[in-house]
Amino acid sequence: MLPWWKVPDFSASGDIKGVWELSRFEWVVALAQRARAGEATAAEQLDEWIADWCRENPPFRGVNWKCGQEASIRVLRLALAAAFLEQDAEPQPGLQELLLVHLRRIAPTISYALGQDNNHGTSEAAALFVGGSWLAALGDQDGAVWADAGLHWLEERALVLIQPDGSFSQHSVTYHRLMLETYTLVDWWCRRRGLTSLSPAVCARLEAATRWLASLVEHSTGDAPNIGANDGAHLLPLTEAPTRDFRPAVRAAALAFSDADAYEDVPETTNHIRWLGFTPSSRHLNADDTCTGEQGGFLRMRQGTALAILRVPRFRFRPSHADPLHVDLWVAGENLLRDGGSFSYADHGRGRSYYPGIASHNTVQIDSREPMPRLGTFLWGSWLQPLEASTPISDGDAKVAVAAYCDAWGAVHRRTLRLRDRHLSVHDEVRGVRFRSVLRWRLLPGTWGLDGDVVTDGIRRLHVTTDVPIVRRALVEGWESRHYLHESPLPVLEVEVAGDCNYHTEIGWI
Repeated sequence: MLPWWKVPDFSASGDIKGVWELSRFEWVVALAQRARAGEATAAEQLDEWIADWCRENPPFRGVNWKCGQEASIRVLRLALAAAFLEQDAEPQPGLQELLLVHLRRIAPTISYALGQDNNHGTSEAAALFVGGSWLAALGDQDGAVWADAGLHWLEERALVLIQPDGSFSQHSVTYHRLMLETYTLVDWWCRRRGLTSLSPAVCARLEAATRWLASLVEHSTGDAPNIGANDGAHLLPLTEAPTRDFRPAVRAAALAFSDADAYEDVPETTNHIRWLGFTPSSRHLNADDTCTGEQGGFLRMRQGTALAILRVPRFRFRPSHADPLHVDLWVAGENLLRDGGSFSYADHGRGRSYYPGIASHNTVQIDSREPMPRLGTFLWGSWLQPLEASTPISDGDAKVAVAAYCDAWGAVHRRTLRLRDRHLSVHDEVRGVRFRSVLRWRLLPGTWGLDGDVVTDGIRRLHVTTDVPIVRRALVEGWESRHYLHESPLPVLEVEVAGDCNYHTEIGWI
């Protein structure tokens, strides 16, 4: 078995994440919950499975020791499971040794995690703090050093990566949840163990981050836009709520950092906060239209039952998707205009090229190229910045937002959204086109068809006009990935023109 630093990320066998997922110890937490609920064989099964994992994964060797964040997720879930079983105060020697080995893996490479400016730093800092304080309470001198370092980096990362309006560095709804769940678990651990909690300044950022996510979540389903990288990362799946139900995470974070409540009428959220020992609050979380998220490149507008999000390429941190001026549209809880997701980080099928690229987003592609040059698996060059980005305003019966960018080739795209109760207008001005541009609208799967120049499913209508002749107008098959390593087809309207152009799109619904 190879030392962890010699194990490749990707190989002909596929995506390493598919292997890592089984060793993230979600089953440890689930078995601990079942044992706590009185299932007679669950505790014995938990001991057997952990012992088997340790035999098959000797310290620092093999694929499951390659990534410090993977080790960190195991530490955090071991802490959860031990607490659920009331064994954190006096853990068995084997558990203490397993914890120690994991922290010895995480600590030496924390600088690499911090350098990513993403969830790696927050996850690994949390593991050092939780695991270190746990070991310190058991008399381990290194534990206090790790705990101090972990708390320092948790505070520093929150103030660097979370903007005052709550936006997170990763431009991803799923990873935003992972960050929030990580800090929620840290807060839970501090309360349980009587430790000094996070500073008021950090809690203020986390309160804003909670409102940011809540402002995108559909109350009736818990779903949220599939914007940005989405590998299904989910630290606290404590109930049977679907992976794409973001309400449990929002409610727990609101209670942790705002002493406010959300989704009191949703049973899955109630069970979730019970496991974490949180009690409902009489205050309600405020996540109104002021949570636009513009500092992180999200312009959000609500009107009636409609929610529209305009992605602004404000890349202070490394972008994972080339999605400038993408529009997500939700109507009465349905995702009418949709983002593609991620599918896979490995270079097979459509994974590494299609999903992060501009063709899997609702925007204009210029000259058959990406808007930023691709430099590697997770790296784009010539990061875009907005030429223009207005805070959404009210204009009569509509909400209006405008944004624009210029790419490294000198092409300019300016987009204006006007959202009404049953109608969305999108005006696109495209300049600097050498050959052609293509406007794409990725539609909710259904029975869409072209009726003349109008695309309709019998309930909704979408019509695109231009100020120059249209070369091609067609409904084609596209793809989306709402869950990692799963994809499904969806209809995509493509409208292609030659040279500079003004596109105008009208979308209506009943």
